[in-house]
Amino acid sequence: MSLSSTRIRSVEFEPLNVPLLEPFVIAIGRLDQVRNVLLTITLENGAIGYGEAAPLEPINGENQATVLATLKTLAPLLVGRDALEWRKLSAELYGLFSAQSAARAGLEMALLDAVTKTMRVPLYQFFGGVASSVETDISIPIVEPERARELAAGIAAEGVRVIKLKVGSGIASDLARTVAVQEGAPDCQITLDANQGYSAPDAVELLRELFGRGIRIRMFEQPVPKHDHLGMKFVTEQGGVPVAADEMVFCAADALRVAATGNANVVNIKLMKSGLVEGMEIAAVCRAGHIRLMIGGMIETKLAMCCSAHFAAGNGGFDFIDLDTPLLLAEDPFEGGYHRQGGLYTLAHIEAGIGCWPTGRSPGYLKL
Repeated sequence: MSLSSTRIRSVEFEPLNVPLLEPFVIAIGRLDQVRNVLLTITLENGAIGYGEAAPLEPINGENQATVLATLKTLAPLLVGRDALEWRKLSAELYGLFSAQSAARAGLEMALLDAVTKTMRVPLYQFFGGVASSVETDISIPIVEPERARELAAGIAAEGVRVIKLKVGSGIASDLARTVAVQEGAPDCQITLDANQGYSAPDAVELLRELFGRGIRIRMFEQPVPKHDHLGMKFVTEQGGVPVAADEMVFCAADALRVAATGNANVVNIKLMKSGLVEGMEIAAVCRAGHIRLMIGGMIETKLAMCCSAHFAAGNGGFDFIDLDTPLLLAEDPFEGGYHRQGGLYTLAHIEAGIGCWPTGRSPGYLKL
């Protein structure tokens, strides 16, 4: 394969706005519409890679406008470069815009989509091929208990085995909501996600109240503010359940701190927080430090969620999967992608790359 055939011919980007079925409420904010960015990288050989940047301002400090502004600077730096040098390019992007993680993730996603289409391998095989499927939970936002019970029953009826419940609104209301979910889906496991909404003592108190009612929690994600390392350690030691660091970990150095201090025993890797390459570095640190792995996301469409499914399946070793946000959208602007049955996402049918592309556009595969 010649160098010229894998040179980047163009990098394009545009707003990606998608309505939600209903407002999505968590402890740190409310979202009424997805405002992401779609990226398209075209190589000289004709392969087209698609990526998505999904900023969530309360978490990574980015929004659609800042992503578009960042890409306006970064995109020209990639034109004419060899896409096969994707790790080198990623390092350069990280050096220039380390804080703009969603923008970098979208570029890396599009870049690797084009590279693996050139290689004619699906992305999960490129990452290592450990598995060709993942099984996700389904999330319930902060809603009234009766609505939570109704949603839980519907999720269980689909054959989903794990429900992720958003909490952080207060012990009494969160307790009532969790009890309602357990009543609506008694055979499902429950994970909690506070999105930094609790103090450490209150997080432990919530768990004890639930245990007293016979409700066992599978995992508690980011119960306290991201800078409260002692608080996280307190919940990890006193809570009696696995505790996941989410907003506390954006890079491998953050993961190393968690491993060294025992602040958490699970790390949630989100590609929009780290990018794909740094995400692999985080996973390596966690494996070495005996930290369990979780894969999650911001509010993303099927394109980015499918990429994360490839990442988790291909690398393997992810005990907690949270890739359900496309189910929150009122419409699906993409074709292809994983096949879904209940919570199971299957990738084995994908020919090359991510296998997901904007509706009405070219899939971007190379012609044989």
